This record gives sequence, C-alpha cells and structure tokens, in this order.
Amino acid sequence: MPRFFIDGTADGRAYIAGADALHIAKALRMRPGEALTLCDGKGTDFEGVLETVTDRQVTVRITVSRPSQAEPTLAVTLHQGLPKGDKMDWIVQKAVELGVTAVVPVATRRSVARLEGKADKKQERWQRIAAEAAGQCGRGILPAVERPLSWNQALSRLSGEPALVFYEGGGRPLRELVTPSTRRLSVFVGPEGGFDPEEIDAIRRQGGGVATLGPRILRCETAPLAALTLLMHLSGNME
Repeated sequence: MPRFFIDGTADGRAYIAGADALHIAKALRMRPGEALTLCDGKGTDFEGVLETVTDRQVTVRITVSRPSQAEPTLAVTLHQGLPKGDKMDWIVQKAVELGVTAVVPVATRRSVARLEGKADKKQERWQRIAAEAAGQCGRGILPAVERPLSWNQALSRLSGEPALVFYEGGGRPLRELVTPSTRRLSVFVGPEGGFDPEEIDAIRRQGGGVATLGPRILRCETAPLAALTLLMHLSGNME
C-alpha cells in the first residue's frame, strides 16, 4: 500500500500537496476511494481513504491511527566521514532502511570530498533520499540528514552521549559494547582513507568506545551498513 509522510491531521483528514500530490495523481494514478498509509514522522501511522485527488492537493479521510511498529528500540545517529562522489546517496538510503535515526555528514582529516558552496544543496538532496527511503520501507519517523559538520563540531555535540567509532586499526568486538538494553548511540564511520589516529584519541577522550568490524578493510560505503546491521541485530531489532 502506498505510504506518505504528513505534517499532521485536522478534523479527521490529512492534506497532501506538492511533489507527493503530483506523485499520487500522475505517477500512481490513484483515485478517490483508494486506500493509502500515512505517517506523521513522529511514530504514528494512519490508514486512510482518498477523498479528492488533483496534482496539486490530495485529501485523505483518516480511518485508523496507531503507533508505528517499524521503529527500532535503538536510536542510532550515524556520523559519516564525507566520501567522494555520490557514495553518500547510497549510504543515506540504506542507513534509513536499516533503522538509523539521523545521519550527520562529517568532514574528517582524511576526507577528500569538499562541499564549499554546495552544502545546502547536498543536504536537501540527502534529505529527499532519506524521505523516499523512509516511505518505501515503512518507517515511523522521518530520519534527519543534517548539514555537514567539521570533526570538532561533531565531537562537541556528544555531551556524554554513548558513542562508538569503527576503526580499521582495531578495537573491541561489537558484541562487547552493545546489548538489547542499549537505547541511544552515536556512531562514527570514516571516509575512504579512514580515521587519523588523533581523531580516534579524541573520541576516546570523550568517553567513546573503539570498535572493529573484523580483520577485513571495508569500503567507506560498506562499513556503515555492516555496522548498522550488527547494531540492530545485537540490540534485538533484527532477528
């Protein structure tokens, strides 16, 4: 069943405009009387029936509301070292499918990609990819893709929140660091060149743990997805 995110409901109805209305009317060719699923992006799902459909606005009569069943018990913020090319598109899409709560692009010491003058457009693109992925996989929230941060900015925001950095230079097995009782976690994954040792030391000084994904060196677009899969499994959200 088609699924769309909405800002809220009023008088038992939801109103969809913009690109989503155009998609419903033209691409999906939906008509009044057909059913679809909506989500407020805050954990509540709605079942509804189309009342009116135009390519500018769609009206949906809400029939049922209920808490979303798709959200994991572990809230993960992925801090991803900026990769080259369009790899971030893939990382954002798959991270959202795997249950990430937020994605924070980070310019690390070894990041080759530079976004001078392009950060806002990139953020808009990545947020659009996240929204499409969230709708496709039935998420109950709309994960945020934040504006790119510097390494120091990313570290300064931790404020004691549990954090893990995945380091190709070695670390503890993930099963020693994450259990089903873990509820929040900030995760750091490096760009193509990995992390500088001084960055790893900085995470340690903030109280963060250093984890390994095994003896093989994973590509920067593979590592975050492997990490998220293991995190969801170890926390009881992918069994």
